[in-house]
Amino acid sequence: MSDYLPAEVILEILKRLPIKSLVKCRSVCKTWNSLICNPSFISTHLQASLSEPNNTPFILLRCFKKGKENYFLHYDNDDFDEFKQLQFPVFGCLSCSAVVGSCHGLVCLTFLPQDVLNFIFWNPSIQKYITLPQPNICCYTDDVRLNFGFGFDSRTNDYKLLIVGVEKGETLIEPYLFSLNENCWKRVTPASPKYAVEAGISSTFVNGALHWLGYQRGKNGGFSNAILGFDLSSEEFLEISLPETLVWLCPMDLSTMRYGESSIAVLKRDWEDGELFELWVMKEYGVVESWTKVLALHLIDQSGWFPRVLGFRKNGEVLLQVDDGEMASLDLNCQQMEPHGVEVGAELLYVGSYVESLVLLDKAVDVRSVSDAIHAIDSSDSDESSEGECEIT
Repeated sequence: MSDYLPAEVILEILKRLPIKSLVKCRSVCKTWNSLICNPSFISTHLQASLSEPNNTPFILLRCFKKGKENYFLHYDNDDFDEFKQLQFPVFGCLSCSAVVGSCHGLVCLTFLPQDVLNFIFWNPSIQKYITLPQPNICCYTDDVRLNFGFGFDSRTNDYKLLIVGVEKGETLIEPYLFSLNENCWKRVTPASPKYAVEAGISSTFVNGALHWLGYQRGKNGGFSNAILGFDLSSEEFLEISLPETLVWLCPMDLSTMRYGESSIAVLKRDWEDGELFELWVMKEYGVVESWTKVLALHLIDQSGWFPRVLGFRKNGEVLLQVDDGEMASLDLNCQQMEPHGVEVGAELLYVGSYVESLVLLDKAVDVRSVSDAIHAIDSSDSDESSEGECEIT
C-alpha cells in the first residue's frame, strides 16, 4: 500500500485504527512498524481516540474472584456491557499489589514483596510493561507514611509518579517524582504546604494535577480540611478550599474523586445518625463558589447493605456497588438507581476510566510470564541510584 498511497494518507488511515489492528499492522513492513512505534504517532493516535465523539469510553475494574486477581474492561454505556477480561499473567501471584492510578491506558501498579518500593507501568491493551528504578527513599516505617499519585504532564508529554511522605508529626516531607521520559526519580522542593494527607489514600488526577484530602490539626485537637493538589507541570503544590460545611470535619470521613473531565468531587460519610453519604462536586474547577451538593444517601436499617460510591460515569450518573457486589448507576436528576446485573463481588479494589492506547509501545518489554516479571523486579533491585535517580535539584 505504501507504494501507491502518500505517507500522509497512510498516517491518516492508521491513526483511526483500533489498538488491536495497529499491533498487527506492525508486521506489515519495517516502515509501518517504525511509524507506529514512533512517539509522535503514539501521541497522535491517543489524541485522536480521546477527541473522537463516537468512541464509547471504558471503565476499568480490578477485583478478586475466587481468590484470584482479575481485571475487566466494561463499556461505559447504558447496559455496562463487558468488553473483555484483561490478561494479567505477570503480577497476579505477587502479594500486596495495588493500583496507584490509570491514565491514557497506562496502569501504575505498586507492590511490596520484600518491603521495598516497587512500581510498574503496565499497558494491558498492548501487553507491555516497564519496571521503574527504585527510589532512594525508605519504605513504610513507624515514623513515615507514604502516599502515591500518578498522572500525565501535558506540557512535556510525560507520565509522572509522585511519592508524598508524611512524618509522624503530620508534617509533609520532601516528595519524590518519577519521570517516564527521563526514566529516573528526583526530589522536588516546592514551597512546603501546611496540610498533611492520610496514608494509603488514593489520589485523584484531573486538570493536570494530583489531588488528596489535606488537613491540619489545630491546638484544640480539631481539624481544618482543604483539597491539597500537586501540579505535574509546574511541580508545585496548590490548595483548593472546601465548602464551609466540610472544612471542620474529621478528614477520615472525606475522600476525593474525579468529576467529569476537568474537576473534582468530595464524598462525605457520616456515621452518627445511621449512615449518611453526601456527594459534593466542584462544577467549575478552582472556583470555590461552584461547590454543589448533588447527592445525599441515608441508610436507616443498620443491617442493610449500604451502597458504595465508586465515582462518576461519562453521562454524569454515579456508579455504585450495591447488594454485596452488584454494579448499579444512580441518576442524580431523578434519584433513581438502575442495577446493571454485573456482579464483581465484595472485593472490588479499583474502579477508573480507561482508554486503549499505544503508550509504552516504544519503551517497554512484552508481558510473557510471572518469572519474567520477577526477574525484572530483581534486576531493578540491583540498579542503584546511579541509574534510577536524576541530579537532585
